[in-house]
Amino acid sequence: MKKVKKITKIFLLITIFVFLAHIGCYLYAYLSPKLQIKNANSFTLYDKDNTVFFQGSGEREWIKLKDISPYLIQSTLTTEDKNFYHHKGFDYLRILKALYVNILSKSKSQGASTITQQYAKNLFLDFDKTWERKLDEMWYTVQIETHYTKDEILEGYLNTINYGHGMYGVENASRFYYNKSAKDLTLAESAMLTGIPKSPSHYSPLIDFNKAKERQEMILKHMLESEVINKEEYDKAIKEEIKLVGEKDSNQLTTAMYYQDAVLKELKSLKEIPSTYLETGGLKVYTCLDRDAQKKLEENVKEAMPDSSLEVSSVMMDPNTGGVFALVGGKDYNKSEYNRAISSKRQVGSTMKPYLYYAALENGFTSSTTFTSEATTFTFSNQDTYSPKNYNERYGNKPISMATAIAYSENVYAVKTHMFLGEDTLVQMARRVGITAELEEVPSLALGTSEISMLEMAGGYSAFANQGYKVEPHFIKKVVDQDGNILYEVKEKKELVLNSSLTYILSNLLTATYDSNFIDYNYPTAINIASKMTHTYAIKSGTTNTDNWYMGYNKDVVTAVWCGYDDNRDLNADEYNYSQTIWLNNMEDFMQGKEDAWYETPENVVGVLVEPISGKPAQETDQKKKMMYYIKGTEPSMSDPVFDEIEKQQNPS
Repeated sequence: MKKVKKITKIFLLITIFVFLAHIGCYLYAYLSPKLQIKNANSFTLYDKDNTVFFQGSGEREWIKLKDISPYLIQSTLTTEDKNFYHHKGFDYLRILKALYVNILSKSKSQGASTITQQYAKNLFLDFDKTWERKLDEMWYTVQIETHYTKDEILEGYLNTINYGHGMYGVENASRFYYNKSAKDLTLAESAMLTGIPKSPSHYSPLIDFNKAKERQEMILKHMLESEVINKEEYDKAIKEEIKLVGEKDSNQLTTAMYYQDAVLKELKSLKEIPSTYLETGGLKVYTCLDRDAQKKLEENVKEAMPDSSLEVSSVMMDPNTGGVFALVGGKDYNKSEYNRAISSKRQVGSTMKPYLYYAALENGFTSSTTFTSEATTFTFSNQDTYSPKNYNERYGNKPISMATAIAYSENVYAVKTHMFLGEDTLVQMARRVGITAELEEVPSLALGTSEISMLEMAGGYSAFANQGYKVEPHFIKKVVDQDGNILYEVKEKKELVLNSSLTYILSNLLTATYDSNFIDYNYPTAINIASKMTHTYAIKSGTTNTDNWYMGYNKDVVTAVWCGYDDNRDLNADEYNYSQTIWLNNMEDFMQGKEDAWYETPENVVGVLVEPISGKPAQETDQKKKMMYYIKGTEPSMSDPVFDEIEKQQNPS
């Protein structure tokens, strides 16, 4: 009996303590300055010319609660927080129920966030699932409930919630999906719209109408069971045909949302920006976006890509600063918000080879260094074997120059080079130019079997394009608060990590990919677009069974394009052409009306006319001659023993 009394006393003391703490928390919130919720987490994005291209948490249009359809309000309250008008920010019975259900199911499937909690999260917080963030959310919830009426909170929530496709706020969403004001929404339209925020990528009717319809019907059923609507209204709404529009203003860039998402992701990662935007009262974010380049990139993607589930991503970067000025993260943001340009890692194929060949140049190789092009099986000390194959299994069965290996993207030559240098050399080289992805020291690394993100690849190629400097890919140049205080400004650090003379040689070697002088037992990999190019570019393609890359640059721009399937299915033969088409059109559009942005020959580099396939100095009798470049003192001569070997193979008698 004494034990029961003791437990009861302890429970009573805990209850009193919690009650007093609760009252104290709300009293402290009441005495605290009022939160300015209309300014919180608002931001304006500017392009490179300081022109606004995105405002607020989306380009939202704030409307009064009285101007929103009662059906939308009812469906939102019934679905998200039916006790909204009866609690002070936290629904304790709902929390206990959710805990009970989650314990029984051993999952976290049941949520208990109120509308006020969701509003606090949307306004002031990022979405890290940490205890610190949860405590912040609770505190802001108390402050909002203390300083604002329920109608004001609901109005704010409906004006800031994400309805998918970059549509924040019910008025924007209503006009986007239905081409009508939120005050004119029907019950059926309201229920479908209410279902989207739970998971816009799943429940948008533009992405999957069937899923959206199922969720709409679930919401309507819940409203009927809660006696918010009657059976007649329910039946009518279920049968109503939903007419979707799903189009923005024609001047709005259709995939620029991918760029905006990349900016916001970078914004959240900046330590200089407060963890909440409360202190700033709104942010001005100045970005690297080039709207003309972005528009052309989108047009090229749209024109080139087929009407299938094949996906695409692309970035255009200034190699001198690391600023990304155009980006496409997918074929259609309305169908998939997944940003492949910043979030995906894919096998890079032969676009890995320029890193290998730069390392080779650094270790004594030249444009004329030869290995024999022939079917080869490598045997290792543990008796493992590796037999790389050239595309279409074409081999010259003779010594070929590094320039030829690059022109044809020879796999056997690449693996021989990789093994000669040591398998750690390529990994170390990739690290120097900023690639942080996991790279295995294996023979196949030379053929791009590791998965790397597009931003890292573009950053790595920038070191070749800018003649040796490592740069950090970025989207944001500067962040300023409403009072003009600079919170963050990018420090475009350029760390010299490569030799400028060797990058010059490599860049010229990468022009062999479309040079007709290399037509012999094979064809250069980009020879089919040579006639369409009006400027000089360094180009490298990369193909695997599932991925197709096209990378290239001059001193003004690096462009990367990838095509493939999200589910990693194999590409068919026709699907290997899209990346090349998009890449070429991007580069030509960007360079239109500009002078050739190529490089001046360094003083310690000499050009020598050579026979391109063998790399030996050109003779008068040679039908093909190619100017190739060498560090002074390393240029080829006919007395080199390797060329005697070539001569004997070509003339065995």
